[in-house]
Amino acid sequence: MLVIIWAKIGLASRHSLCHDDAVAQELIIRPRRIGPEDLQRIRALVVAEGERGRTHISRRLCRVWDWRQANGRFREIACRDLLRQLQARGLIQLPARLRAARRPGYQNPVRAPQLPEPAPPPGNLRDWHDRIELSLVQSQAERQLFNGLMGTYHYLGYRQPTGAQLKYLACYAQSPLAALSFGPAAFHLGPRDQFIGWSGPQREARLPWLVNNDRFLILPWLKVPHLASWLLSRCLRRLPRDWQHVYRQDLALCETFVEQARFGGHSYAAANWICVGQTRGRGRNDRRNQAGLPIKAIWLYPLRPDFRQVLCPAAP
Repeated sequence: MLVIIWAKIGLASRHSLCHDDAVAQELIIRPRRIGPEDLQRIRALVVAEGERGRTHISRRLCRVWDWRQANGRFREIACRDLLRQLQARGLIQLPARLRAARRPGYQNPVRAPQLPEPAPPPGNLRDWHDRIELSLVQSQAERQLFNGLMGTYHYLGYRQPTGAQLKYLACYAQSPLAALSFGPAAFHLGPRDQFIGWSGPQREARLPWLVNNDRFLILPWLKVPHLASWLLSRCLRRLPRDWQHVYRQDLALCETFVEQARFGGHSYAAANWICVGQTRGRGRNDRRNQAGLPIKAIWLYPLRPDFRQVLCPAAP
């Protein structure tokens, strides 16, 4: 997840594209700050190599800055979004696109998966839960199955993820039962932040220790008591290990949002999650309180007992 905060730093800038007397701007992307020297470097790179396209510029900039994720991969997607934000503020002028951009609201097409005739597993969950296979989605076939399940059966549909992402499939006798995914946490969330007790700088520095359960699907024809809470608990036991293996980043807390008009959150409660409040019905890009989005309950699950010490470290 990319978060930006603009702050005036009170230095006159001869290089601003907005006004001759405009103050220089500092762009904060999590811990990364962009100042006047960075803007000069970006503008020089655009002049020298802009004909090769925006993707080339973002890749070159990542290498100039050595800007990487914890797992060593360059932050190319974040860098492209950074360049777009700088252009939107009138601070740089990017070259023309080499290819047409996708239209607003575009969604990658997904196909409904071809599933075997659904048959409920026998008896109570305790009689067959040891035969459920919970696997991390890795192959192209697994990704297509996951995307198809979400696109076909989840009420929010399938959405192309951004940022770090792990997806899981739960199967019984090679037949899918459920799908879960985890991605970047929200940057600012009042009830969550009060529960943690961290400061703004601590949140900026420690947000990568949080993860968001952004999708959870039980196939609609399965009416198995306790299956959802059992899957949540089992998945969260392995999530920190998988996240560390893929992204070289430890985790301390998981969050999720439950739309209150649709669900009661009983499965999360049964899996020992904590409800800490609700959203205000705003999207993360709504700055004028105009979106009118559904109210969602905010649920949290500590992934380690010392999560507050990890997220709110004492000053050295």
